[in-house]
Amino acid sequence: MKDILSTSVSRRSVLAGSLAAAGALAMPSILRAQDKSIKIGVYGGYFKDSFDKNIFPEFTKATGIAVESVAEPTGEAWLVQLEQAAKAGQAPADLSMMSQVAMLKGQATELWAPIDMAKIKNASGLIDRFVNKYPDGRVAGVGAVAWYITLVTNTDVFKEAPTSWNALWDPANADKLGLLALVSNSFLLEVTAKTHFGGTNALDTEEGILKAFDKLAEVKPNVRLWYRDEAQFEQSLKSGEIPMGQYYHDVTGLAAADGQPVRSTFPKEGGIQDSGCWALSRASTKSEEAHIFIDYMCQPSIQATLSRKVGTAPTVKRELLDLTDAEFASVSSDIEPITPRYDLYQTKSDWLNQKWTELIVG
Repeated sequence: MKDILSTSVSRRSVLAGSLAAAGALAMPSILRAQDKSIKIGVYGGYFKDSFDKNIFPEFTKATGIAVESVAEPTGEAWLVQLEQAAKAGQAPADLSMMSQVAMLKGQATELWAPIDMAKIKNASGLIDRFVNKYPDGRVAGVGAVAWYITLVTNTDVFKEAPTSWNALWDPANADKLGLLALVSNSFLLEVTAKTHFGGTNALDTEEGILKAFDKLAEVKPNVRLWYRDEAQFEQSLKSGEIPMGQYYHDVTGLAAADGQPVRSTFPKEGGIQDSGCWALSRASTKSEEAHIFIDYMCQPSIQATLSRKVGTAPTVKRELLDLTDAEFASVSSDIEPITPRYDLYQTKSDWLNQKWTELIVG
């Protein structure tokens, strides 16, 4: 299954600018030894370039820990590489940025070394949902970045912004929608459950999932395009050819700032929030350095820098950030988000893909 975080990173290549210098973090002098180092895996392209230019050097200045960045391949290839290497007692990267589905799959083989939250002094500011835990409560990963998929519209065609995901079902929007093409990256089952069945817990059973599929199938007459190519939908949204759909909040905001007739709306049911975690390979010998890095990245000042310069939503509580209302709104929302049911994409992947093809996009 396609790695959701890699999708986000590829689209972020459109963002201009790079990370500004991040605030220094005081560290005991004992940690400033020159032989301290860590290998950190991040997705290639713009994301890696940004971290290489500003985040990693600033971290090294603050801590004396040198960073060797590793470009992660897309999809689940990196998870497979980490698994195979760990069996041989090796770590291609000590710490890696991983999607939520990859986090769950890695849990199944105990790939992730538990994170000692007592060593993450900035953990108190984290939003709870960004702490990924093993079933027994051990922490498998800590939130690195987050982003939103929202309801987007062309302002020339829709003078008023929609207020609910229910607009996807409105017969007035026949042949006007562009929606993501995969069950595992559109999260439309969760949208359907939140909008029509009281919440994503309606997906706890196969019966509930099938009800959601049946309801979602009612959207099909309204869909002009099930898209895999994000640029294709973005262009059609700007032109008004496909004037409504689901898309990334930050990219839509950038297009609007450039004068394009588009808007991003957080529906009353919430935007879809996806995220990635920092995860430590069990084969790594750099646990101390990894904990220092995770703590550094959990600082509100670093999260604010990421929001301003990369367009990611903060993983720490809003009241701790110095983001203005406009800066916060450009990347996030105070409306409770729709959180994807990552567990389903791990345990029922084949069945979900089969039903998606049969009932939705087939």
